[in-house]
Parts: sequence; structure tokens; C-alpha cells
Amino acid sequence: MNAAQLPPVAPEVTATLVEVLSPRLRKRLDAAVTKLTARPTHRDGTTVTIEVDDETELRLHATGGVVTKAEDITCGCLLAPACVHRAAAACAAPAADPSPEPAGRSAPEGPGPASATDPGSAPEAVSSPETASPAQRAAADGLWAAGAAVLEAGVDGAGAVTQSALLRAAHTARLRHLPRAAGAALSVVTLLRAARAGDPSYRTADLVTVLAELLGTAHRVGTAAGAELAAVRGRVRRPYSPDGSLRLYGLFTEPVVTDSGHGGVRTWVAAADGRLFTVGDVAPGGVGRALGVADRAVRLGDSALTHRELGRAGLAVSGATVSPDGRLGAGKGVKAVTARGAAWTEPPLAALWETSPSEQAARALRSTSRYADPDGGGSDLLFLDVELLGAVREPGGSCLLAQCEGGVQVRLAVADDDPALAHRDNMTLLAAAPGTLLRVIGRLAPAPHPRLTLLACSHPTGEGTIDLGLDRLRRADLPDPAAPVHLAPPQPAGPGAQSPLYLLERRVEQVVPAGRAALGMLGDVTAETRRIRRGGLPTAAALLTALCASAAQRDRDQFGRLLPADTDGFAAHWLAAARYTAAVAESLCSAAWNPAGEIPAAMSPAPAPVHEASG
Repeated sequence: MNAAQLPPVAPEVTATLVEVLSPRLRKRLDAAVTKLTARPTHRDGTTVTIEVDDETELRLHATGGVVTKAEDITCGCLLAPACVHRAAAACAAPAADPSPEPAGRSAPEGPGPASATDPGSAPEAVSSPETASPAQRAAADGLWAAGAAVLEAGVDGAGAVTQSALLRAAHTARLRHLPRAAGAALSVVTLLRAARAGDPSYRTADLVTVLAELLGTAHRVGTAAGAELAAVRGRVRRPYSPDGSLRLYGLFTEPVVTDSGHGGVRTWVAAADGRLFTVGDVAPGGVGRALGVADRAVRLGDSALTHRELGRAGLAVSGATVSPDGRLGAGKGVKAVTARGAAWTEPPLAALWETSPSEQAARALRSTSRYADPDGGGSDLLFLDVELLGAVREPGGSCLLAQCEGGVQVRLAVADDDPALAHRDNMTLLAAAPGTLLRVIGRLAPAPHPRLTLLACSHPTGEGTIDLGLDRLRRADLPDPAAPVHLAPPQPAGPGAQSPLYLLERRVEQVVPAGRAALGMLGDVTAETRRIRRGGLPTAAALLTALCASAAQRDRDQFGRLLPADTDGFAAHWLAAARYTAAVAESLCSAAWNPAGEIPAAMSPAPAPVHEASG
């Protein structure tokens, strides 16, 4: 059984089923999850059945596609409902995301009406617009404690019980109107499960990112005020605001496949003034749904265009509604009719390629920063004219090297390695066409060298465009169909390639898989800190020293017995180091896109003091 075959389960359901288990069954829960995932599964409508053994079946009833009550998971064994099977099934299933706002319907700016079942719904518990309420601070403390427990144990020790604590904290935070932190907690759980299941798409750097987001957001709840607090709280539903009439021109369509088993497409369009918007259709279904939805009609007004067609055509929209992140609403008052599109070389689309790569990269970095306001808008797309140079081998595989304006050499990577999508096959064919001039659209991938994940490009023959995740190039489309893959010669390193920052980054990442003990046993790190200081990063050296000292610190009581480790203090040091490395890495990325290759003076920003991140 694959976890994607199971319906999503609401976080509070999983937490409840784990919390009612006896201590003895909790110890057996991880083994039960592993055993259950190996059993056969079949679906009948909204019910998924797992054959626990030859005589016992476990059923998950997903009305509306999501398991929302503990009673919706039933087991036929003799110990039910107090058995370990129900909790194991909930832990094996994806964690459900909050219900999306219906397209075009606006949500209130502030917290909505409190639920009658919400323990924090009393008048004194509702937060003011300026400061967080005591209930919100308590929820943030719970999230901090759950995140610190993950750092203490590492991926290997963060089993189903630790994950259920995160899910309970996420549910509580959502009830207290802290959806941003709650969403980060759900992302941590999803990545923990991927890591423990050996998912090949899992990357430790991704878990570092969401853990830092969780801890950083939980800490800021107690210190932020006013507009900053509103950004820290986030929104469960992104409000759609009226935007009048829009004349839109299609750019491209990309497949969307998420770790939680959702699939669909997102079509990008541009307005006459250069603003970018998206029309999406994402729901549970994985990569199969992504490929099928691309040829379905767009849900926008009276348009009969499919997503693929919209990526090359145009729309005239009246009564448009737009979310802060550029999504177009599809409410009843929105009217849209098909209109003529524009080629990438024609106005107004041609203007997107006129901005210099360095300016585009700086704009994209502002929108993709780990600590950026999620409602701040902006796009991480870059529009470049490039000349292909050939394939370049990397530790994780290979990518395509190209040269753009100003002599900047950029690596074009695959957006998704799923073999059902066309990304990898198209990249292989393009590597056989060095010297080809292409107009490309890619998503910035922060790195010490210029790097994009390639999403769309002009056709090698110069006629039309290619959605690289959906359309498949053929050998006959290349200038020389018989040419083999061309390997580009070794390229000089970028301005940040020799930075000793990686010495701190690897220690930050080392904590995630193995926990605090991985650093506690390191011993003396003087040689590493000395090298970092010689590289001009004294703050990084101080952070590394403090992090390792915190990991190794274990106090004893008056009888010589070890006291519990200071998980909060270690989490604070780890967060400070993670925030610092992220800020410096962004500066190095920005410098790599600068043709002069100069590292900005602000490359070494001071991180938040360690005592400020104590939760």
C-alpha cells in the first residue's frame, strides 16, 4: 500500500487516536504503521479498506474526500475501538490540509467568528489586532515545544507519537487563528513521514526550511505586533479582492504534484501592465490527475478553453477577483471570454524578457525568502533569453548549462523527476542541441550559482512554445536530430562557491536526521570555526560554537544524575544558525546573478540574538 492510496486524515483525528492509546500500544505504533502499509488496500467510492489480516478489515470513510472524525476509521479486530490499527492507519495517511476558500469568495481580514466548540472562543481569549492573545501565545508555545522535540529526536526518533504531538499543536494553533504556524507544522509532519518512508523525493534541506519556519513563526507570535503580527498569524483562506476588468495573455501551464498526494495544473497569464496571475486546478489525485486536468476546461467565467489552450491564448475578464498571491477567482460575478493571445516576442509579453537577469533574480529572492510574508505577493519566475551550452554533471544527476545576458552562465534543472511528466525527457533532448537560442521561463532555485528549474521554453524551431512538464519534444524538433547529448566543459565557480558557510550549514542539517546527539558528540570544532573566521564570517563561527556547546551541555543534579536536556535552548541556537545561513545564502545567490560577481556588503547580516528565540 502506498500512503497516497489512503484518504487525507484531519490532524485532530490522528492526534486523538494516538492520545487514547495505552503506553504499551504507543511503543508498538511505529511498527504497526510499517506493517499496515504493507497490507493490500482497495477503494469503493468514499471508503478505503485495508486487509489487516485474513479475517480483519480496517475501513476509512472519507466523506467529502477527507476523514474528519475518529469514528470514520473503524476496525474489525477484537480490541477495537481501542486497538492500535486505527491510530496506525491515521498515521500512515496524508495529513489533510485546511479546506480551501471557494474561488472568488472573500474572507474577512481579521479572525472569523469563534466556534462554539473552540475553548479559546471566550471574549477574553480573542486576540486584538495589535497583540497576540494569551491563548495564541500558549498555542505558539505548544508549537515551539513540538518543533523542539523533533530537533531533539531527529528524523530517526520522530515517530508517530512525536508526529501526533505536532498535529495536535497544529490543530490548536488553527483554532487560535494561527494558520501560518499550523501549516508549517503540517509540512513538518509530511516531510518527516517522507523521510522515514525512504521517499526518494525527500531532501533534508526541505525539512530544515519548514522546521525553521515553524520555530521562527512560533517565536514571533509572542513578540510581533500590528502589521507584523498579522503577517505572522497568516490566513486560513486568502481573500479575493476585486480587480475590475483584465485583458490577459497566456504564458504557459505547469503540472503541480504535491507531497500530500494532490495533483493538478497551474496556468500562468500576464496582464497588459506586466502583472502575473495564475488559474489553478489542484485536488487529491497525484500525477495522474495533473496530466488529465491539463485538458479540462478552465474554471473561469464562460471560457471553454482548456488549461493547455489558455497557456497560448488570451482572456478578457470582467469583474475579476484576485488573491494576494495572484490567483484569479472564479466566483459567480466573474465573466470571461476567449480573446487573442500574444507570442512571447510580441507586446505585452515581450516586456517580461527586457528586465536584466540580476534584477529579476533579486525580485524573485524577495518573494521566495524563507521569512517573507506569505501574503506579500511577487513571483519567483525568471524570463531569460539563453544559448544552450550542453549538459553538466552534478552530484545529484545532471542539468543543462546555458548562457544569458551579461555572460551569466545559468544551470537549468528539472522541475520534477517523475517519469510520468515530460521534464526529464525534454531536458535530455535539449542537451543534444548546444548553440540553440531559446527564450525560457524558469523558477529561481536559490544556490551559490545561477540556477533555475525550467518550466517552459520557446520551440527549438522558433515556432510556438513548449510546456516542458506536459508537452514532449521529439528528435525531429532539434536542429540536428542525430546529435548525442553534449557535455559542457567545466565552468568556473561562482562568487559564493568557496565560501566556508557550508561548514555551518552542514551542522544545521546534521541535526535534522540524527537529533541533538549528533552534534553533542562532535567534540572540539575549533578547526572549523577558525576556517570560517578566515573566510570573513565571524558571526557564523560564533553561531557554530554556541550551537555545538548547547548540544553537548548536560547538567547534573546534586546527586550526579543527568538532568533533562535543555531542548528549548538548543532549539533557539539552532534557529539562529538556520536563519543566518539562509540570509547569507540568499546574498550569495544574489551576487551570483550579478555579472560583476561582487558580493553585496550585507552578505553577513547579524542573526536574531539567541536569547530572543527561546520560545
